[in-house]
Amino acid sequence: MLIARQFGIHLQTRMRTAKSIAWVIALTIALSTPAADWKKLIDTDLPRLVETYKGLHAHPELSYFEEKTVALVANELRQLGFEVTERIGKYHQPGLTGHGIAGVFKNGAGPVVLVRTDLDGLPVAEKTGLPYASKARMKNENGEEVPVMHACGHDVHMTCFLGTAKLLVALKDQWSGTLLFVGQPAEEVIAGARAMLADNFYQRFPKPTYALAMHDNPFLPAGTVGYTGGYALASSTPVDIIVRGVGGHGSKPESAKDPVVLASQLVMALQTVVSRENSPFDPVVLTVGTIHGGTKRNIIPDEVKLEITLRTYKEEVRQRVLAAIERTAKGMSAAAGVPPDRAPAVTADEKLAGPPTYNDPALTERLVRVFKATLGADNVIPVDPIMGSEDFGFFSLNQQIPATMFWVGAADPAKVAESRKTGTPLPFLHSPLFAPLPEPTIRTGVITMTAAVLDLMKK
Repeated sequence: MLIARQFGIHLQTRMRTAKSIAWVIALTIALSTPAADWKKLIDTDLPRLVETYKGLHAHPELSYFEEKTVALVANELRQLGFEVTERIGKYHQPGLTGHGIAGVFKNGAGPVVLVRTDLDGLPVAEKTGLPYASKARMKNENGEEVPVMHACGHDVHMTCFLGTAKLLVALKDQWSGTLLFVGQPAEEVIAGARAMLADNFYQRFPKPTYALAMHDNPFLPAGTVGYTGGYALASSTPVDIIVRGVGGHGSKPESAKDPVVLASQLVMALQTVVSRENSPFDPVVLTVGTIHGGTKRNIIPDEVKLEITLRTYKEEVRQRVLAAIERTAKGMSAAAGVPPDRAPAVTADEKLAGPPTYNDPALTERLVRVFKATLGADNVIPVDPIMGSEDFGFFSLNQQIPATMFWVGAADPAKVAESRKTGTPLPFLHSPLFAPLPEPTIRTGVITMTAAVLDLMKK
């Protein structure tokens, strides 16, 4: 209960451990009946899991600072018999502690299956009005106090992760091999997976035969899962451009080189890189998210800074667009007559770049068959790839390890139907209004991840 109290989660002891009387009775029955009946165990454990979810939701922690969250997850895994290692991860930023965890459960010869959950919340002020809504505030890596919310569903992921771990331990006579359960920090800043690998992760722990992850989906009805073979999520590359000019008085622009005008032209010109220099069959999103420049309305500044996010699937496309961004920026600067020593500085921060999420087609198709057999074909839905980004792809070592991430529906089915009828979209991930439907979402997540691992590790 110590870790739970750190969160303020007042869970009964019988709902915190695998020693619950109801769980033991259900387990005894399940292990003496056909394997398909293992799903009944989830319903016995569901109230405990929902309470765990609500506690995690009410007490999120920011990227890089997931200390109490990690303690809770690590404690749960240890109670189940996993060998748990904490504080995994080396960030390139000084002063940040790695909060990655790995739980290893060996059960004879066989494949190694990695199951990953992310841990961190977002600097978002929750507006759902839920009784367990987050009121948390904490300081970020810059020392600024901000609100915190699990607006991306990492609380759902952790709950399903723990439910799956518990169920697989209970069903260990039905599979053989090694479980590698990974709690990954700093997913929201595309930093945690890289940091864990930089800490010799695959040298310290068994290298997986397969890697699996799930993500909740705000547009799919709870009780369903979605899948995408091949590229499912895009790479993410942050790009900064400092557009330099020659400052002067706002009344005399002819004596200056105005970087505000040049930056404005550059914002529009960069869109032609996407529309005129790239094949429409190779998706690219290039978004200028911020423009900062100037101090006073009658002063032409010396420089303007643009912050850009670039999303692609293919590495060759990413490199081509990065080159085009630099060429366009420097060419426009020269055309505007800016002195060569004031040419723009273009920087792509590879330390914060994330890879695409590529779902191994053969593995994905195998799991689709498992999901259809487990949930029913009508509840397994193909989903188009999106240009959002994740860092789960790091664990596949550039597709050397077959990996897949699947979607778990998290929306109230009635609200999904109404949204489709009216055309009014439901709150998306990172929205202060995002509120998964707990019971069916968690139940489906545990069922599907458990079924996937059982199939990959079946005797």
